[in-house]
Amino acid sequence: MTGDQPPGSPQTRPGLVRTLTDRFGHLVREMSKFATVGGIAFLVDFALFNYLSVGRGVPPVAAKTISTVVAATLAFLGNRFWTWRHRLRSHPAREYGLFFFFNTVGLGIAVACLVISRYGLGRVWPEVFQTALADNIASFVVGTGLGTLFRFWSYRRFVFVEAGTPPVPEAADDRPPEA
Repeated sequence: MTGDQPPGSPQTRPGLVRTLTDRFGHLVREMSKFATVGGIAFLVDFALFNYLSVGRGVPPVAAKTISTVVAATLAFLGNRFWTWRHRLRSHPAREYGLFFFFNTVGLGIAVACLVISRYGLGRVWPEVFQTALADNIASFVVGTGLGTLFRFWSYRRFVFVEAGTPPVPEAADDRPPEA
């Protein structure tokens, strides 16, 4: 066959797929690893909270505080040493502090979605927005979704920073001739 195939034909797709994979493959891999680490941290948070509060009689607020700190520390380690292991390392206390700060902002996003749903939209349609289902959708689906996008962006941008391109020294041969 010659180069006159229409766009989208089977012969032109591998080049497009290869180009997209080359361009966005690293981002897809990072997002997949980030989601895996976050899923494991969520399960640890959920299981530890229930173990402490139900199985051991620890008060719920204390149990949630302990489970959140343990899960967030696990998420930090997973993201630092697996998701973004190829990125520059800075001082661990700096990374950990920023990680918890952005984690708190992400939690605030989820709480804000719940507040908007229950107390904003709920004033207009209480039979729809002041229900357990609406609360779960607002906080766990919308809030966690938006918070997760924010955390991915902020961790990638501020916590686990990309290595800068080192400057290339100018060689004597590359200098323009002086007049």
